Amino acid sequence: MNELFSNRISQVSPSFIREILKVASDPAIISFAGGLPSHDLFPVAALKKATIDLFNDNKEDILQYTNTEGYLPLREIIAATYKKKGLDINADEILITNGSQQGLDLLGKVFINENDSVLIEEPGYLGAIQAFEIYAAHFIPIPVGQDGMDIDVLKIQLKTAHAKLIYTVPNFQNPSGISYSNENRKAIAETLSSVNTLIIEDNPYGDIRFSGEEKKSFMHYLPKQTILLGSFSKTVVPSFRLGWIVAPKAVMQKLVIAKQAADLHTNHFCQCILHRFLQDNDLQTHINKIISVYSHNKARMEKAFVKYFPKEVTHLKTQGGMFLWASLPKGMSTKGLSDEAIKEKVAIVPGEPFYINKHEINTFRLNFSNSHPDVIEEGMRRLGKVLYKYIENNE
Repeated sequence: MNELFSNRISQVSPSFIREILKVASDPAIISFAGGLPSHDLFPVAALKKATIDLFNDNKEDILQYTNTEGYLPLREIIAATYKKKGLDINADEILITNGSQQGLDLLGKVFINENDSVLIEEPGYLGAIQAFEIYAAHFIPIPVGQDGMDIDVLKIQLKTAHAKLIYTVPNFQNPSGISYSNENRKAIAETLSSVNTLIIEDNPYGDIRFSGEEKKSFMHYLPKQTILLGSFSKTVVPSFRLGWIVAPKAVMQKLVIAKQAADLHTNHFCQCILHRFLQDNDLQTHINKIISVYSHNKARMEKAFVKYFPKEVTHLKTQGGMFLWASLPKGMSTKGLSDEAIKEKVAIVPGEPFYINKHEINTFRLNFSNSHPDVIEEGMRRLGKVLYKYIENNE
């Protein structure tokens, strides 16, 4: 049977996070592994009402095939949201996708030939690595720190790489939680302005800000070379799988063709429900509830971090999102930490899957959005116990 599989699928590894989530499904395990929003915050009653009202109104055939680009009224709402942020984006520049993950897949289809260079953050989002890996991309990692991307490394790589794409999550980055400063964004844009490289700005967490000022989109600095990805998975519900791409006209034409070949169009019924929900409810009020809960969860995790973890274990600062990015002492690997944590009934994600061809990584990711504060406390206590033993045994 193996000889029948394509080279493309044979070279792609399963998602580490999806595999560990299977283990974490044990109710006895406290999971900090996934990037899951809190199910307690899903607007169930409002979505139920939106669905019933949609059927009762019966103004259009909500159960029929529709156009590839997506439900126009929903795209208009997305465009209006961008305009409030100072971005002149129209509905015809937006393509509705099956989550922003499909956006990555479509971009891979449209742009990447085998061994084409793609610049990617280090550490970088595992889902993007997997999406582009299936098209045999040649990844060139660019380190990110507390303020954003390493500009010097970026300039060096752009001189020789001839990269078609650079992939970023500039707001509350997955996995590190950091956000690029406006100065860093401007420097990246200036660096890219002289090369034929498109920048992908993936922004699933940008609205979940606890503190600090909102940063400018790359679209402000580099409108003709920027592709935006957005999602309702973190702000409404993930199961609808509703995301979108904003792209220049020439790129959008190719994306629509790729989308037609993939699935004709995204679930029209769910698009209509979501549009009705957004019409009848103030999304920002709902997001404010999310911010309040996640901010409290983060504070509880950080307090427990100090209380239970060895002093040698540190984490980066974040002003929003869903993750803390922690580090063991230099020279130490978290490769076996996940297995040891599972033995104590707590799940984490070690850093290695977020890097390209690097091993013996000393980082690990913790999710704080999908656990109640008391559960976070207990999970951090268990993990602290593991860390003391792990560090002692690996020194």
